Parts: sequence; C-alpha cells; structure tokens
Amino acid sequence: MPIERYDGNREALRPLFALADDSPMQISGYIGRGEVMVAREGGRIVGHVQIIETGEGGVFELKSLAVRPARQSEGLGRALVTAAITRCRERNGRRLIVSTATADIGNLRFYQRQGFRMCRIVQDAFGPSTGYPEGLLVNGIPLRDQVVFERDLGAD
Repeated sequence: MPIERYDGNREALRPLFALADDSPMQISGYIGRGEVMVAREGGRIVGHVQIIETGEGGVFELKSLAVRPARQSEGLGRALVTAAITRCRERNGRRLIVSTATADIGNLRFYQRQGFRMCRIVQDAFGPSTGYPEGLLVNGIPLRDQVVFERDLGAD
C-alpha cells in the first residue's frame, strides 16, 4: 500500500487524528504542524502519521499515528512508522520520540516492537486541564500518566 506525503486540508483528517487522541483541544493545537504522510487504499485514506520538529536539533516527534479500525493489525501502523523514520533520516534526524498513555497497553507493546525505548514518565499528563475528560479509562485503567519513548535513528 503506498504511503505518501499529504498536502491537503488537515481538517479532513481530523477523524483519523481523533482515533489517536481523545482531546479535541490537543488535536487543534497540533493538527496543522509538521508533516503528514498517509496510506491510501483505492484513493481512500486508511491511515496517517504526523512528524514534527521538536526544536532540539535532529530530534523529531511522531505526534500522531492512526489506522482505521477495519484495517488495524495488518501491518499498516508499522509501515507508517517506517515511513516516518525514513523521512526523519532524510531530514538528518538523529532521534525520534513518541508519547502515549501508560494505560494504553497496546501502544506500549507496539512502540517497543518498533524499536522505541521508554525514556521518561510524565505524571498527570491527561486530565481536564489538558483537554481530556475526567474519569477516562483505557483498557480499564485510569488515563493519567504519559510515557515518552525514543528511538535512535542510526539503528535499525
């Protein structure tokens, strides 16, 4: 499945971004930033990945990644991450970071399988003050803390 740079209206991708982030406030803050690549099937976008520069030389953030539910577990997420890594390397990236909820067991497994390593925990990253509903559960676990992963882009 081809993965290509997306130069269209980012708001058209908001439903995909909402699959990856429960906070419309947070999405509004970053949806227009960085570079987005999409996977298409028959002209329909079935997944996306967004990378942004962090301001720290050579460090990029994988800010958003989602695949439509009907197409999950087919390797599209992995292919999108691989495309993001390739693009960061083309832009002289040294490191790629990504953050997810400590409660999201599936994401913890996924990113480690893609070669990312945990580097820090951000306590109380998710809550009303950051645009997330009170009492939100992920896998039956209260959504509170965030784990930050990193991957050295010199390693495969």
